[in-house]
Amino acid sequence: MALRDTIAAKKVPNPTDKHVGARVRMRRIMLAMSQEHLADALGITYQQVQNNEKGANRIGASRLQQISQILQVPVAFFFEGLPTLAPHDSSGSALSEAQIDDFVSGSDGLRLIGAFMRIDNAALRRRIVMLVQEIAGDAD
Repeated sequence: MALRDTIAAKKVPNPTDKHVGARVRMRRIMLAMSQEHLADALGITYQQVQNNEKGANRIGASRLQQISQILQVPVAFFFEGLPTLAPHDSSGSALSEAQIDDFVSGSDGLRLIGAFMRIDNAALRRRIVMLVQEIAGDAD
């Protein structure tokens, strides 16, 4: 039983690996690049790219350097916004950096941000933010 628990514990992605993988995925999607295209450029399978993006497989330093060149960002980009390993804030009142990063790196977040950024009228953007806050029940 202890061996099974140890094996199961190893399947949980390391938070840093998960963060770096999410940043790889976010940048790849920002460039409208498929997992297959990135995999071909790296000389690996798309399944390996999937596992890297999920944090299930750790990305080595040389591979991360390759990815940074292909995705046209510095290596430091993948570590930006890395959550600290501080105790969990259970107040529930504010979004954590990890929650924001998960949203921003997801397809819905990227589509929303892309569409929002194409709105030229600053006053209209502010009204949209106010509308979303009202729908969400925020009384700012």
